[in-house]
Amino acid sequence: MFKSFEPNKIFAVTSRAPKYILFLFIAVLSIGLTEALILSPEDYKQSHAVRIMYVHVPAAWISLGIFSCLAIFSFGSFIFKNKNFAIISKSLAPSGFIFNIIALVTGSIWGKPTWGTWWAWDARITSMLILSIFYLLYILSWRIFDKKNNPEKISSYIALVGMINIPIIKFSVEWWTTLHQPSSVNLLSKTSIHPSMLKPLLIMTAAFALFSILIFLMKYNTEMIRIKNKGLDRL
Repeated sequence: MFKSFEPNKIFAVTSRAPKYILFLFIAVLSIGLTEALILSPEDYKQSHAVRIMYVHVPAAWISLGIFSCLAIFSFGSFIFKNKNFAIISKSLAPSGFIFNIIALVTGSIWGKPTWGTWWAWDARITSMLILSIFYLLYILSWRIFDKKNNPEKISSYIALVGMINIPIIKFSVEWWTTLHQPSSVNLLSKTSIHPSMLKPLLIMTAAFALFSILIFLMKYNTEMIRIKNKGLDRL
């Protein structure tokens, strides 16, 4: 059923891909930074502080997207006993955790000039902090538990429970009174953000997505080399 997900077939592609992804990442990031720091206008209220948005928002989006993918592959690993799904999930976690931390740090930096404080126990901020805890628990579960304790099953439990937090993050601004404004970018309705700001935001999101793919490929290739050295029957 999942022959296309066989480790050897995927590794044949992923082992050659990083250098091309790196080139694309540098190119897209250069365009994105030019648009974000030079060409995009300053905000009439936040002035140049608004430019933090071009890092903060894409980092948050990528972090949420990666955890969703991680949970889906963890579910596949748990239900179908497909070891490569577990390898993919494990390889996704580091980049997702990195972008989650970036989102929290840049959010704190942005919060100081906007809200007058570095941190507030706002519903969205708190739920993003909880997401970082799930990321950390997931990563640690692979390091703490040995093969006898079935780390892929334990990590799958963590990912699936953590998935409950994703809609909470998404809808927190609608369910509770928060410092965050409602989403300015919406796929199902009219986007409220001006095109001059939307363009660099999307380009930076693409750059971050490429970087996350690069980290994933490096981690996945490392895992595959380790497995090949030990035997393909082991994770």
